[in-house]
Amino acid sequence: MRKLFCLLIILSCLSCNVQKKFKIGVSQCSGDIWREKQNEELKMASYIYENVALEFASADDNDKTQIAQINHFIDEGVDLLIVSPNQVHTISPVIDKAYDKGIPVILFDRKTDSQKYTAFMGADNLEMGRVLGSYVISRIPARGKILVIRGLKDSSPALERHEGFKEGFGGEERLIVRDGDWTEESGQEIMEKALQENPDIVCVCAQNDRMALGAYKVAKKSGIEKRMVFTGIDALPSEGGGIELVRDSILTASYIYPTRGDLLLQLAMNILEGTPYKKENLLKSALVTPENAEVMLVQAEEISEQNERLLTLSGKVDAYLSQYHHQQVYSLLAGIIALLVLGSSAFVFRIMHRRHQLEREAFALVVGSQPATATIKRMGNDDVNDNDNDNDNGDDNDDDNDDHGESKGTATGITEVSQEQQTMIEEDPDMDTHFLDRLRQHVQDQMIDSDFGVEALASEMGLSRVQLYRKVKQLTGHTPVDIIRMSRLNRAKALLAQGSKNVSEVAYDVGFSSPSYFTKCFKDEFGVLPGEVK
Repeated sequence: MRKLFCLLIILSCLSCNVQKKFKIGVSQCSGDIWREKQNEELKMASYIYENVALEFASADDNDKTQIAQINHFIDEGVDLLIVSPNQVHTISPVIDKAYDKGIPVILFDRKTDSQKYTAFMGADNLEMGRVLGSYVISRIPARGKILVIRGLKDSSPALERHEGFKEGFGGEERLIVRDGDWTEESGQEIMEKALQENPDIVCVCAQNDRMALGAYKVAKKSGIEKRMVFTGIDALPSEGGGIELVRDSILTASYIYPTRGDLLLQLAMNILEGTPYKKENLLKSALVTPENAEVMLVQAEEISEQNERLLTLSGKVDAYLSQYHHQQVYSLLAGIIALLVLGSSAFVFRIMHRRHQLEREAFALVVGSQPATATIKRMGNDDVNDNDNDNDNGDDNDDDNDDHGESKGTATGITEVSQEQQTMIEEDPDMDTHFLDRLRQHVQDQMIDSDFGVEALASEMGLSRVQLYRKVKQLTGHTPVDIIRMSRLNRAKALLAQGSKNVSEVAYDVGFSSPSYFTKCFKDEFGVLPGEVK
């Protein structure tokens, strides 16, 4: 392998094609962790292209600083500008100046009040606000105030998210609106003052996770955090990020605002190389709740591990290139990295696709497509009795007190079992069959309750949350959270097919408290909107 690598380098040095090098200036409005993640993604994506150089600048939320930095990029003669404007009005003139000089401009995340830009990429802030407004109104009491902490005043995300939130919430009569600056400190300061003036606050809706966390810390210090709902936006998968905050019940919900530096650089290169591109590019995003936060973190961890390997490889390549300054060698190595990136991405995709396929099969067996006996056979237990008479539709009525080895603690709500009982559950195929039957029955019976979740299911099954997770994962390859969610979606699909109820009625009947969130989950699962089911 090493000889082959050296041979490729020698052959590549025999011919050298000089390519135009594009210089791209990246002007970030601030230096927060969200933008740091995006910058790293841009750097990673740049390894695919051997003819691009990136230069980054951060304005630290200061208009004058950002104007000076963009002027510097103009004077340098950059080939393209990527800009996240600090505010709508103040940054427009300098961006217009670059555009008028023939420099293509990509606006990311935020817009200005001018139409002088080449392309825009970002998520739908209005839709984020609408979904969060609808989510919040379904989870708070009829009385009490809602503190809305907006981002930097006159920035386009702050304006659009607030308009969407008012629409989803159904007005602004109960809202207390304050302007922050996207920092945790501003969230703390606003929360302290707001509680002094309005002690009946029942919910805090911040326009990013950091401000929401600041507000939560103030409430926790006063001992009132448990009676309140906290929501944010960004939902970063990193340590201390929004998805982790939701999983740990610090935030009730967050909304993913994707960074997607890879797509951003791809758009830039399409513009520079004269290939087709769209002017308006909306990124997909999603609501993060306690039901899906854990799964999202697992997926993010796998992707992060792949990125770490690629970063290590790129570091070795950089060290090699510092010794051999030959353009053709660089082109060759960049091509190898590109292949590795594409190969790793395809590998991760295949793993996730196969896992999703297997989990759907196991889930179908649990929730009613086949009797639970089939599930055990699929897991490799060839000695299971093949004559189980459970109904395929999951409506069997097994006695919870029969002799299949069930913990007697179930009836009294005990959530722990002895080590001996746990061993029996793990090793006895008949008990596995009965366990899955009971699991399916509890989920089917209680899914209509929107508060029904893993804790309640674990209690019904007579296990701790950890024991339930381990047992269900062992038998089905799926988590309890996914089983509850997908059971609801499968029942919803059946109800919709009957045609006697509309989408909202079906959403509530299967335990979703937000029709819009139900519609999104249904589309993600089945590939069609609920209204398209016949």
